[in-house]
Amino acid sequence: MTPERRPDGDLDRSPGRDQDRRVDLHAHTTASDGSLRPTKLVAMAGERGLAALAVTDHDTTAALDEAAAAAAQHGIELVSGIELNVEHPGRFHLLGYLFDPNEDRLSHRLTYLQEYRASRNDRMIEKMQAGGLPITLADVIAEAGGGLIGRPHMALALMRKGIVKSTQEAFDRFLADGGPYHVPKEKVTPEEGIRLIRQAGGVPVVAHPTTLRLAPDALEAELRKLKDIGLGGIECYYSQHTPEQQQEFVDIARRLDLVATGGSDFHGASKPHVYLGGVVDGRGVPYAVLEALRAARE
Repeated sequence: MTPERRPDGDLDRSPGRDQDRRVDLHAHTTASDGSLRPTKLVAMAGERGLAALAVTDHDTTAALDEAAAAAAQHGIELVSGIELNVEHPGRFHLLGYLFDPNEDRLSHRLTYLQEYRASRNDRMIEKMQAGGLPITLADVIAEAGGGLIGRPHMALALMRKGIVKSTQEAFDRFLADGGPYHVPKEKVTPEEGIRLIRQAGGVPVVAHPTTLRLAPDALEAELRKLKDIGLGGIECYYSQHTPEQQQEFVDIARRLDLVATGGSDFHGASKPHVYLGGVVDGRGVPYAVLEALRAARE
């Protein structure tokens, strides 16, 4: 199910493969932890010449209606997307594509996760205040630009106060998993996440597989188990993968007959080094990747 590749693992650029149409299948808005409103994110995708964009906010589909309206204006194809936080010893995120965002079982579960997220944010801010950091909820809300708040906005607030010099420092010192002011997220199990996406008519894909912190053989064994319960793809092409990692994941996708997807993981201000549409050689992945996802949905 992977697009044709040259022997070196790069995506095929031969004539007739429609390589000029590029897509980015991993981007965030203010509905979760991005810094751009959905309308502005879609407009940027148009400026970057993308043919299609997937909005994949964390545990929410709240941005999709606004993004769809903007996509229609800019002549961009919007792909319904989401990024679920999944229980795992590593950092496991599960992307979902091409699903019905109004499907009842998915909608009900996402409502609960967002309610938990709000209470978690309050507790983290309270812990920072108890630790002597002069951060208020209003400070964090201001960084979110009217969207939902999360740890990246806390990091930006800490920067604005001069407590840290970068968002990375904020995570390293205070906000990372296991950090002094961290409160764990409510997460779905791998089985539940895959089931929710499939029940809504979509395709579940493991995001940035390096964060699972598994050796290649262990990763392949884990992905094989997940495929047996409905996994459809792996995010092989990613803004922060090395060429060697990219090749490793492409090979696994080929062996397991999973779709090799790709996206930048664009957030905006909280990840200024990540460029929308900057996935492979500074460009999005070919439109054929999206077509492969559609085939996997069928």
